[in-house]
Amino acid sequence: MFRNSNITARLFDRQISAPAPGTSVNCNRRFYENLVPSHTIYDVECPDLSFCKFTHDGRYLITFSRNHQDLIVYRPTWLSYSCEGEVCDLPSKARRFESFFTQLYSVTLASSGTDVICKEFFLYMEGNQFGIFATSTTQIQDTPAIGGAIQGVPSFERIAFHLLRLEDGIVLDEKVFQNDYVNLNHDMGVLYDDLLAIVSIRYQRIQILQIRESGHLVDVRALGAFCYEDDELFLNSSSQCMHQLSENHAENGLHANQPNPDSLFLSGIKQRLLSFIFRGIWNEEVDRSQTVQSMKKKFYFHFQDYVDLIIWKVQFLDRHHLLIKFGSVEGVLQYSRSADHHPSFFAVYNMETTEVVAFYPNSAYELCGLFEQFGDHFYSASRNLLHLKFISSHSNNIHASDQLRIVKNKASSSLQFIRKILASLPFSCQSQSPSPYFDHSLFRYDEKLISATERHRTSVDHPIKFISRRQPSVLKFKIKPGPEAGNVDNRTRKASSFLFHPFLPLALSIQQSMHFPPSMNIHYRQ
Repeated sequence: MFRNSNITARLFDRQISAPAPGTSVNCNRRFYENLVPSHTIYDVECPDLSFCKFTHDGRYLITFSRNHQDLIVYRPTWLSYSCEGEVCDLPSKARRFESFFTQLYSVTLASSGTDVICKEFFLYMEGNQFGIFATSTTQIQDTPAIGGAIQGVPSFERIAFHLLRLEDGIVLDEKVFQNDYVNLNHDMGVLYDDLLAIVSIRYQRIQILQIRESGHLVDVRALGAFCYEDDELFLNSSSQCMHQLSENHAENGLHANQPNPDSLFLSGIKQRLLSFIFRGIWNEEVDRSQTVQSMKKKFYFHFQDYVDLIIWKVQFLDRHHLLIKFGSVEGVLQYSRSADHHPSFFAVYNMETTEVVAFYPNSAYELCGLFEQFGDHFYSASRNLLHLKFISSHSNNIHASDQLRIVKNKASSSLQFIRKILASLPFSCQSQSPSPYFDHSLFRYDEKLISATERHRTSVDHPIKFISRRQPSVLKFKIKPGPEAGNVDNRTRKASSFLFHPFLPLALSIQQSMHFPPSMNIHYRQ
């Protein structure tokens, strides 16, 4: 649409010509090529806090106290200082954190001395401005497996999920798990519209909660041992009948041990999974004379391996379907990039019909192909939110697709590429920044140093360049973490995190190391 990169010419073009139908938002986003964070304030005076992220509507900056007891929420207010000319030397009072952010409130979430806030867990409901936070006690490694718990999985004495109204900091409700293990790293909770899924790895249970507008967490269903709400009632009634039958046999002189229902049955989800695998292998063979041999090789030989699988992680595909990742106990205890070396499987589960509708190993070419073509459908959040529709992915952006193709060509084998791609599934909820400066259609940058995925990265002393996509030789702006003059001690390993506002030309870079206090820079448009 725009024939000139000058912002005045672009505004004039927008007035006299209309974009093609359905492209108005994309055309307006090109103005961000002119509105970039062009100035940096180094070593900003700021409170000693642990910074989490901006909310996706840009209203709040979420931070935690260093002892991880308190939640402190700020509102971006922008710099209230003006100057003349392009060169502007800010006074010392304007070079502080409070010049850009106003503290709204501080709330103690970890009330007891043993609880701490999980600094990597925060989910946001944009419609009613609810925030979901997690607190937990210290992890206990050697925990006896009782009450149906998985052997070898550690536990927390207490894990609590807090529903808080961010407008005023009021805690509306909380959900507590006792002596359980829930992976709280990298927003491992799963949010879709008003549904929240929490995976109890220790007890292999997927707890589905609904977040009501009134601010209450309501239990919807628990998937794991049972699939339907009345499964437990049916099994208990069957157990009573078997107990009565055992007593009748005893009266007649027939001695029989009373069976234990827990030892007779696999969990409901595990039975659904095994029956789907069985039917799939059975239907593969047209010649029934070969069916028995095929079942022996593909099902019965691996039967115990399937039985030993445990749920690692889940995500919503829609309101009715879950993508569930299964693996070994050893793999879930190392759930990081190194855990991808362990065999894992993916299952698509329909919560309404309680059926497994698809099952793939982590080397499945079919699932990799679906992910390459329809990557946007795997994001674990509602696609009704406007900002989520413009997060670049290899299925909606030709430049991101080209980068994926380069990674594919560099892989030593197609199997290695497939496993690397599928290792990102299921997606962590709300783990990508919607900032337009990460839009591959607008800017080009080194994704090894910075990306839309909110993670700590190895820090470098040189600036990270954002180059115009339309004009490959034009540098639009630079982001440099750490001191302006560089680091004195290059032997110390440093990590950087970047917080970009979802729509303002504003970003924070925080550099941390073992031997030096954190260093914050604020990048903004002056």
